[in-house]
Amino acid sequence: MLRVAPPGAARFRQCLPGPVEVTFGGGEANVCGSLALLGRPVRYVTALPDNPLADALVGWQRSLGIDTSHILRREGRLGIYYLETGANQRGSTVVYDRAASSVALAAPEEYDFRSALGGVARVHVTGITPAISENGFLATRELLRLASQQGAKVSCDLNFRKKLWRWRKGTPAGELARQCMTELLPMVDLVIGNEADAEDVLGIEAAGTEVERGQISAEAYVEVARRIAERFPNVSLVAITLRESVSASHNNWGAMLFDARSASAHFAPLDGQGRYRPYEIRNIVDRVGAGDSFAAGLLYALDSEKYAAPADAVRLAAAASCLKHSVPGDMNYVTLGEIEALAGGQASGRVQR
Repeated sequence: MLRVAPPGAARFRQCLPGPVEVTFGGGEANVCGSLALLGRPVRYVTALPDNPLADALVGWQRSLGIDTSHILRREGRLGIYYLETGANQRGSTVVYDRAASSVALAAPEEYDFRSALGGVARVHVTGITPAISENGFLATRELLRLASQQGAKVSCDLNFRKKLWRWRKGTPAGELARQCMTELLPMVDLVIGNEADAEDVLGIEAAGTEVERGQISAEAYVEVARRIAERFPNVSLVAITLRESVSASHNNWGAMLFDARSASAHFAPLDGQGRYRPYEIRNIVDRVGAGDSFAAGLLYALDSEKYAAPADAVRLAAAASCLKHSVPGDMNYVTLGEIEALAGGQASGRVQR
């Protein structure tokens, strides 16, 4: 979809009429792009209108190395989100404009999912497409059903967006999300979420945590992950990003990966004594897409020989998502070498000559 934002930390009422920054983004698209930039073969499935804006989006994705041959073209429009980037004590704000978009209108039977799944070993979805419309939910459910049938691994980022779960009148956003995601998660191997998603979507709270105040009890999320795995026995891995918001410009960032097969939890990053110590990010450039870059880093690691072990996988993923905070836009334009350097402890940001 389109992302429209004022320059820097300006507000729309300051810059309109006038120039704004327009880029492309979106949860699943961001994950695809990050994986493609890391050298992984990826295929993107969505529905887009047949117009120049959508053509530009497809061209951009192809330039990243994404296979766009299974994108459905149909009536509708390209979804948009409007972002005001926060600073200091003013948080960022998002306005969604996704009603009547092509992907919101497309019914499951319009997609050729069987063809799209050809030769695919892993499928990644988020809770965003099911949130925009009933058809979005039904299409996601059908894709996961077919993926499970053919034995593909399935990962799902819960990505709760309370402004989007509005398509069933009389049902609160949290309840609708809970109903729908509870249908999807029995077909999922890897669950990904942020510090608030488990409570918002599944009603599983982390003790000693007040997300709105930026207070995180990292150890409490081990129990959160354990309860997710107990509720959905098919889930073998649960990954949770841990963001402590000191302000819009200063966050502490890390992650935990719980391996249900061994009942073990792995945190990243760690200090010299092996204790969890989050990255301290004091001058955030753009935090949007950080969760997507974490998901991409994790998927890259788990499907590699070098970083497949849970402790190594979460270490690489946390580093990838930390670096995303330094890159404007939705996409994580960083290299594997940069990620590996940070994961290995090179956090000074010195000029590389």
